[in-house]
Amino acid sequence: MFILNDILKPLQNAFSSTNLGRERAHWFSYAILAFIIPFTSSISSNVLRCLNTLFGLNINKRRFYTFMASNKIPWHNLWAALWHLIPDPLSDGRLMIALDDFINPKTGRNIFGCSHIFDHAAKDNQSKYPWAQNVVLIGLLKVIKGRWACLPLSQRFYLPQKAINAKSDNMRVAGKVVSFQTKLQQAVEMVIQVAQHFAGVDIIIVCDSWFGNNGLFKPLRTKLGNFVHLLSRLRSNTVLYSIPKIGSSKKPGRPKKYGSRLGSCAEMAAAFMAYASTYHCCQPQ
Repeated sequence: MFILNDILKPLQNAFSSTNLGRERAHWFSYAILAFIIPFTSSISSNVLRCLNTLFGLNINKRRFYTFMASNKIPWHNLWAALWHLIPDPLSDGRLMIALDDFINPKTGRNIFGCSHIFDHAAKDNQSKYPWAQNVVLIGLLKVIKGRWACLPLSQRFYLPQKAINAKSDNMRVAGKVVSFQTKLQQAVEMVIQVAQHFAGVDIIIVCDSWFGNNGLFKPLRTKLGNFVHLLSRLRSNTVLYSIPKIGSSKKPGRPKKYGSRLGSCAEMAAAFMAYASTYHCCQPQ
């Protein structure tokens, strides 16, 4: 309980000092406790049941769901308070950040951020375009008790441009139409905020091949300089080149940016397929 007190107090201080701000801070703390207590699964209806049954708050159902969907919760301040609470965020002197997106399927038609999102991981008996929220997330990668763990650091709802242009009600924030941002722009914005909080620390972004391109790396290098690095799988059609030779000849024009073409990842892998073989290790007698 002492640990919870040390965690919840800074989070409560992230809210405003007005009466409504104090009330939101009070409810926010109890909601966090309801998530932690192994009462039942952490869906909204069960959280409300936990608040009323275990804590005796007697919260009106309408007020609870209004609070859970409120745009008045100061997420920017809450994320910064959470970053400050991390005791040892670095791994070998570097900040390792995982970047990915996920979908959150829903059934209600008026839920914020929902649209028909393509699910590349859908099974044969599942819809390829479920009605869902699409969330871009970054998290801190850290070895805890011998295993890698990921602590969420920030997130953004990805709102498709088609749905924004249609002026759908569930794409509005405080009744106003929001401006469109690509997933890469959202990722760049979040990483820059984290980098500014942990100033002067090298950052390694770990992501898949969809995010691992110049659309992410170039604006980050422009803003953060050589403090940011990218670790990603290469796409199969990514073409690799050798390092250009530095010659002494003074030819007109700019020096070569790339060396000789080595081929795409798929082409280079195919070239080594003929050398692949299977080895069987005999078990000791």
